[in-house]
Amino acid sequence: MSRPIRVIVHPPSPTGGRRVRVDGEILGLAHNVADVAEFLRRAGLEVDPADVARLTWIEWRGGGPGVWKR
Repeated sequence: MSRPIRVIVHPPSPTGGRRVRVDGEILGLAHNVADVAEFLRRAGLEVDPADVARLTWIEWRGGGPGVWKR
């Protein structure tokens, strides 16, 4: 990464899934860590889905990477 980024995975929505935001831009609604990794890849950040749960620069709100439903 060439500059610091801010990645936020928001709390689960009432219908399931979590919004993923990178540097203020919503990238989509993820339903699992593989979706988060794909959104990050599309944003230019190559992340292995197996590493998503361990990355300290991803902020998980409303539960960790294992929480996808309210």
